[in-house]
Amino acid sequence: MAPGALCATAGGSAVTDDDVRDEVRRWLTANWDATLDRGRWAQLVFDAGWAVPSWEPQWWGRGLSDPQSRIVAAEFAAVGAPGTGHDRANLFACTLHDLGTDEQKHRLIPPSIRGETKWCLLYSEPGAGSDLAGLRTRAEQDGDDWVIDGQKVWTSFATSADYGLLVARTDWDAPKHNGISFFMFPMRQAGVEVRPIHQITGESEFNEVFISGAHVPDANLVGEPGGGWAVLQVALSYERRLMGDLARTSRSARKPQADSDSLVEMARRSGKLGDSFIRQEIARVEAYAAVNRWNTQRAKATTDRAEAATLLALGKIAMSRILHETAKVQTAIAGPEAMLSGPDNPLGDAVTFRTLNAYFTSIGGGTDQIQRNIIGERILGLPKEPEPYRNTPFRELPTSSDFGALTAGERTKTRRNR
Repeated sequence: MAPGALCATAGGSAVTDDDVRDEVRRWLTANWDATLDRGRWAQLVFDAGWAVPSWEPQWWGRGLSDPQSRIVAAEFAAVGAPGTGHDRANLFACTLHDLGTDEQKHRLIPPSIRGETKWCLLYSEPGAGSDLAGLRTRAEQDGDDWVIDGQKVWTSFATSADYGLLVARTDWDAPKHNGISFFMFPMRQAGVEVRPIHQITGESEFNEVFISGAHVPDANLVGEPGGGWAVLQVALSYERRLMGDLARTSRSARKPQADSDSLVEMARRSGKLGDSFIRQEIARVEAYAAVNRWNTQRAKATTDRAEAATLLALGKIAMSRILHETAKVQTAIAGPEAMLSGPDNPLGDAVTFRTLNAYFTSIGGGTDQIQRNIIGERILGLPKEPEPYRNTPFRELPTSSDFGALTAGERTKTRRNR
């Protein structure tokens, strides 16, 4: 950070929002040049502390509040400058900032913030989605490395990632939540195969990842061996926070258009803004979005990690609801044209895409059903579901083949108890 740069305190007094706004505007005026090489610009932003402005100065930030970090982001966006917001959107860096060792932070965070390395999430498996603790990807220690074997699914950006935030089982004799470890896994190596998944929208944003005999250094283990479930909860809380933020900016078409997400503008162009039903539905979506913003602000203001995680679960459900309801209102505005798609029908194509694309948001970052469980147990105080196998070693848990051998009555009883 440049000498004398504005930080969380100035002359012993708290930095105001106006201080932040004035400082970032002066800095952008003096430094922003759209013709600059992206790498050079990323380095300038990083050195000035604007890349992660809410982090501590010792970790490349300015110690600002989260709302002030958003002021920085707004000023960067106003001039079209990239490079800020990693303290909210970079799950790789945020997880390491909270739980990584000093060595891991110095080695892995700066390249990620500067855009020199990319990351993906290696969590879900074909047999471990909502019950993520049931994962079977194996990590076995071999000297200073861990050898990984297994399969992950629904992985965004796997084709371009340098690292994967990987959860793998390291102790098969511990209960399922206790035998998991968390790694920053190098993706570009032999033994890693990525296969794109064809989606209902016609895109392939997600992938399957097959890992066979690939290595990750012990120096990339985040937390203690067997302590990966706690690390994962921190990483997931950042993902849910990000997805809540994205609820306001998610694409409604393959090729974004001006006002594509404005229901008011869409209704006005379609001549339906005077329709009382349409107006009421638009107001309802706007109310959901406003409540979600307030809830997100509350989650970011609390110092209680458990409370923040629970509030972000609310934000995740809100995001899904906002996107589904927005698609529903767009469909009502478009009318019969919503059944058309393709470049010759831009309105119908945008509505169709929004409707189809909304469904993956109900799954990513933890399904809506999982978030409801979190809210029911942690906010409403409802009793947890019975967990007869909570303290059972993972290798002794019933498998799908065991389950298939049961009678119909036994299967019903087992479902109720799991």
